[in-house]
Amino acid sequence: MDDADAADAPADLTLPSTEKPVFEIQFSRGFEAWLGEQRVSIAFTTYQIGKIFFIGLKPDGRIWVFNRNIGRCTGIAVAGSELWVAGGSEILRFNNPLAGGTPLKDEPDALYVPQVNYFTGDLDAHDIAVDSEDRALFINTRFNCIATVSTTHSFREVWRPPFISKLAAEDRCHLNGLALKNGQAKYVSAVAHSDTYDGWRDHRENGGVIVDVETNETVCTGLSMPHSPRMLGDQLWVLNSGTGQLGQVDVNACRFEPLCFCPGYLRGLAFVGSKYALVGLSKPRGNKTFAGLQLDTAMMQRGINPRCGIYVVDLKTGDVVHSLFIEGIVTELYDVAVLPGIRQPTMVGLDSEDQKRMISIA
Repeated sequence: MDDADAADAPADLTLPSTEKPVFEIQFSRGFEAWLGEQRVSIAFTTYQIGKIFFIGLKPDGRIWVFNRNIGRCTGIAVAGSELWVAGGSEILRFNNPLAGGTPLKDEPDALYVPQVNYFTGDLDAHDIAVDSEDRALFINTRFNCIATVSTTHSFREVWRPPFISKLAAEDRCHLNGLALKNGQAKYVSAVAHSDTYDGWRDHRENGGVIVDVETNETVCTGLSMPHSPRMLGDQLWVLNSGTGQLGQVDVNACRFEPLCFCPGYLRGLAFVGSKYALVGLSKPRGNKTFAGLQLDTAMMQRGINPRCGIYVVDLKTGDVVHSLFIEGIVTELYDVAVLPGIRQPTMVGLDSEDQKRMISIA
């Protein structure tokens, strides 16, 4: 398959199977024009099939869809011309050598080339971010901590929640989300205040917490499997995944204030300016991890089925102004990122012959 697939033709995501799996994207009327107006493109990951996708515009203004394989990819971080991705057992840094140049009329204007690969082993890395010291910070979910990469070891611990008594490969609280403020790690999300192996699973419905990394204080409790804390100015936003709600956290009142409901298990949050939020939606899995949550009741009351895709939400009104739905083999997303100023992003694959020909001189 050619990794560049038009949305009006289902992508052939060939996997070992007797039948070819189907991948289809449907988007709301005006979504293409909105992307052009905002001068952005979108990246999202699905660890379910191990792919990163890019959504942008062709020169004729039609939707552009491009994908590459990255095994069990989760968190994405955009830092200037760099794109960081957390993989199943690695932390990868890509660089866009086209940044700052003038692309040819009919050519992509971004090409993310793999530059550095830190082999970490299976840490179940989730969110990733780049701080003001240019360090790649990532949530090491298996070891319940914020970590950074190391040139000699699997990782280096940066911080752990005060209720985690020791560094152990036990996924005790299911730490998953990371928010930076002024370039420093500020807030994390966890499914439970637990210090026991796999203990978070018993507190999925209302045991979720947000913890201040600087003060070690818990600034919000009672959440349901929260994910993707993000700062927009001085406002802390978070996805209360088990209820399907996007909202703000009032850290002084220790209270979650929902803005809107989205019909899916929410993971992945990014902002386009100060007006719009991109929210990733997944279809809940048919297992105990996602069973019995308030999300099930909320969708039943509204008479709606869960969706997989991305909602564009107006942060002032809570209205969904645009949507992108995914059907077929992809049913779960993890992270969503905005690529400002980029129209048509591409990437050199880790297993691609193109790597041999990608030579640049500093």
